[in-house]
Amino acid sequence: QVQLVESGGGLVQPGDSLRLSCVVSRRTSNMYVMGWFRQAPGKEREFVASITWSGLGTYYGESAKGRFTISSDNVKNTVYLQMSSLKPDDTGVYYCAARGSMLEVTDDRGYDYWGQGTQITVSS
Repeated sequence: QVQLVESGGGLVQPGDSLRLSCVVSRRTSNMYVMGWFRQAPGKEREFVASITWSGLGTYYGESAKGRFTISSDNVKNTVYLQMSSLKPDDTGVYYCAARGSMLEVTDDRGYDYWGQGTQITVSS
């Protein structure tokens, strides 16, 4: 059974930083790309960032550019999302996901594995 477990969410103030972690219990051949998505209340799930396990192929959604950094640790089977300058609009549930193809990484329909999500609330 493959599991993706996110952690690191919480309540923070605007301008704060936070680091999310996603631990993969067992990597398979169709987990070439790891992605982060988020979903705010009443909104569709939104692509945040993606990375290959080699660390060479990173891609960011518009909301993440310049503020978030995605990274991976092959030894720990863990993907991170370092977030800075957080805004209230960043509030939502953040999900970790895995897929086999590098094509259309922003499309959540192509991801085969998903974590349960971790809540981030940015509020003063």
